[in-house]
Amino acid sequence: MAYASSRGSFFEVRLISPSEVVPSSPVFVYMRVKLTMTSPYLKQLQWGIMERLRVVGGARLLGTVRVSGAKNSALKLMASTLLAPGKSVITNLPAIADVEYMSELLTRLGCKVEINRQLSQVSIDVPVELGHRADYDMVRKMRASINVLGPLITRALLAEVALPGGDAIGSRGLDFHINGLTEMGAEIYSEHGFVIAKAPNGLKGANITLEFPSVGATENIMTAATLAKGKTVIDNAAREPDVVDLGEFLISMGAKISGLGSHTITIEGVSSLKPATHATLADRIVTGTWAFAAAMTQGDITIENGRADHLELPLDKLVKAGAVVTTTPNGFRVKMDKRPIAVDVATLPYPGFPTDLQPMVIALNAIAEGTSVVTENVFEGRFMFVNELMRLGAKIQVDGHHAAITGIKQLSSAPVAATDIRAGAGLVLAALVSDGVTIIEDAFHIDRGYPDLPSQLQSLGADVSRV
Repeated sequence: MAYASSRGSFFEVRLISPSEVVPSSPVFVYMRVKLTMTSPYLKQLQWGIMERLRVVGGARLLGTVRVSGAKNSALKLMASTLLAPGKSVITNLPAIADVEYMSELLTRLGCKVEINRQLSQVSIDVPVELGHRADYDMVRKMRASINVLGPLITRALLAEVALPGGDAIGSRGLDFHINGLTEMGAEIYSEHGFVIAKAPNGLKGANITLEFPSVGATENIMTAATLAKGKTVIDNAAREPDVVDLGEFLISMGAKISGLGSHTITIEGVSSLKPATHATLADRIVTGTWAFAAAMTQGDITIENGRADHLELPLDKLVKAGAVVTTTPNGFRVKMDKRPIAVDVATLPYPGFPTDLQPMVIALNAIAEGTSVVTENVFEGRFMFVNELMRLGAKIQVDGHHAAITGIKQLSSAPVAATDIRAGAGLVLAALVSDGVTIIEDAFHIDRGYPDLPSQLQSLGADVSRV
């Protein structure tokens, strides 16, 4: 076994035994390695670079799954702990790679971070004197890193945050974030790949109207406004449950916020906040993914901890496709006993159909009876995964923001590659209803948003493994 390390690095790199080396493919030739994060709070995390999933199609998914905390909420909750010196605790934490990335980022900003995997929680001890720089080598791994901008500018009065990475699903520019913080008195400019924000005299309240109800911009402005002088009003604010969850955490820290879940959020600035403990809400996108998995495989899945009230439109579409959806004491059940019927969908901000479930509805329509049109109104690059789905035999024509799908009875297995988290999940669902064995390259994307998806699928009867 080869070994390499760097004392200044968070990582050790080890070459896996020869029997585990991934065979070369027509497209990629590489060595598979494992990364062992050696910092105290990350040393348990291991996964393979360019790891692949092997999915055998044909199984009906039957049984029960439990949904953990939401990725899109947990990361923002963790970033917002920067607002208050002392130890905050986030519970119901999803066991995903992005949580590890955020933990490392907060550590670099001076926090002491401890993840308790058994309790699914993280404690974050925030110092009085914060660091202010988030470097590219960390930020490039996930777009949610930009959510440290608001807390840093309002507490440290200075922030240098590298332009973010994450999923390549469209421009998703930072204009809404920057314009809002500028209206609050911040001086913001970009230099050498960094967003640099300064507010030497502190931030002041402002009336801010977003051109689009951006989730990230709403969250950054809301967190920054908690310690600003005076009142901030955000019009055309995002209404997503994740925004509400973050707002409720801020309120528990002592923030004065009203209007959560509506188009207008009002924040009265306070002089300081205190640490708090908060449970992350259930992940509605993971919940929705399981619902579509049941419908596509003609399965029967009970989704514990799933919030049907956060998925009214997607579940309505599944019912129109032929699924039976019933509530249970702590979640809901999705059952399908026939080939799905094609459904038209247009993605919109909450409470509309979520863009993060668009790959799943396209995968469903690919095997549904009839034709359908899926319109993407949120992220223009979300259709990138369609070419991969077409490798499985799907009949799809993309024209701008529209995808026209003609359903076929069964897809055919083929090598495909995940381009982002949700595309990866959509390809897994498609592979489950393909004939034969499908290999999904770049499965590390899936690990960023779905806690141990292969094991959960196996518990429902699927033949899925990491290779």
